[in-house]
Amino acid sequence: MTVKIERNGPVTTIVMHRPEVKNAVDPTQARALHRAFLAFDADPDAAVAVFYGDNGSFCAGYDLKALSSGEGADWTDEIVFSDDRKAPIPPGPMGASRLELSKPVIAAVEGPAVAGGTELALWADFRVMAVDAYFGIYCRRWGVPLIDGGTVRLPRLVGMGRALEIILTGRKVPAEEALRIGMCEYVVPHGEARAKAEALAMEIARFPQQCVRADRASVYRQQGLSLMEGMRSEFAGSLPVVRAESVMGAGRFAGGKGRHGDFREI
Repeated sequence: MTVKIERNGPVTTIVMHRPEVKNAVDPTQARALHRAFLAFDADPDAAVAVFYGDNGSFCAGYDLKALSSGEGADWTDEIVFSDDRKAPIPPGPMGASRLELSKPVIAAVEGPAVAGGTELALWADFRVMAVDAYFGIYCRRWGVPLIDGGTVRLPRLVGMGRALEIILTGRKVPAEEALRIGMCEYVVPHGEARAKAEALAMEIARFPQQCVRADRASVYRQQGLSLMEGMRSEFAGSLPVVRAESVMGAGRFAGGKGRHGDFREI
């Protein structure tokens, strides 16, 4: 079993499990990740996912031994590439990296998250890293390009110049630097990334979910839009939420819930 799915109420933790290769992704695992996240997104009882690699490694990237042996051909043959920019984008070789989900995903990073592993972590909405975890475009040294969103997502997080330096040098990016430059959002002690990510996921899952998903979707949609286009998109996406959740939420507040920043009973 290369991918494990563990559920705790509204939180689904999707775990990469190929410890013998530090969770490097081969075609079997890529398919399993793709299926797991689609199933999470379709599950009406699932609110937030945590993405984790067990046995002390998040993900060492694509399995280059599988690629060099030709084992990867059966997965990549299914990915039909096209020069037509209007054609549907094919699945990513890393499995989940090109999915556009409707629900939040938090990456919990222990140990290396390098090459395609960096790209998988960047795909998540935000990242929790152990203090000794690290990123790095290590595929630079083998002539393997970023093909799972790294050249798109990293500049949007850290800026063009810093992203280019990280991508072109292929150097190690330790957790503390990742936090400083906006490549992750939390740094925690060794071994605590999953617990922290799951605690954050449970907090997010407590909120009215239509509102959570509408705000999340608006953040993604506004990229590339003008200010006013983004504002119009935000407003359009908020109207169904106001009708479905906001009036009831205002009633709970008027009834005495949530005063003075107390979220315990909402």
